[in-house]
Amino acid sequence: MRKRYYIPILLLIIISTTSFQGAKGQSHLKIDGYTVLPVTILDGDTLPNVLIPEIAIFPKRKFKSNREYRQYQRMIRNLKIVYPYAKLAQQKLTDMDAHLKTLKTDKERKAYINKAEKELRDEFEPKLVKLTISQGRLLIKLIDRQAGKTTYQVLRELKGSAPAFFWQTVARVFGSNLKSEFDTDGEDKLLNELIILYEHGQL
Repeated sequence: MRKRYYIPILLLIIISTTSFQGAKGQSHLKIDGYTVLPVTILDGDTLPNVLIPEIAIFPKRKFKSNREYRQYQRMIRNLKIVYPYAKLAQQKLTDMDAHLKTLKTDKERKAYINKAEKELRDEFEPKLVKLTISQGRLLIKLIDRQAGKTTYQVLRELKGSAPAFFWQTVARVFGSNLKSEFDTDGEDKLLNELIILYEHGQL
């Protein structure tokens, strides 16, 4: 079941969180189609220096039932759908924070936030409207994990206390909570492992 009430909330989130940098790959020089690697001379031998990608390893998971396994697969599927939005949100906040620092008045800041919100609504609303409630809840969790602050705090900082309170009330009616925090060592431990695997390209 999908609910459109997530759309204005998530559109605001898209302009709102801190930048994430994944593992960086090694850049190589290519000459005439050949890859040239940096080298080390050791005892007269020329040895290429090759960066081995980092991998994440977790214990093999055992499932008590088919239902539990299906829930696990659904979590992976939802993560793959939602994570790109969370990553985009982080970068948008970084860019937005930098621009807001150049503005001198509250009027200029408000106009900038409203303009950014409209542009993002035009670009992303057709996609965000397709999110399910469970995917919306997951995005709220990811925002807190990546940004270090809840969706409610993000909305309050951008739009003020009254709009944040309003959308929190709406979210509660539909069984969600904009104040949800990511619990790495508790209820979100499995989700955190899946995120790490996804970030390493292993999922």
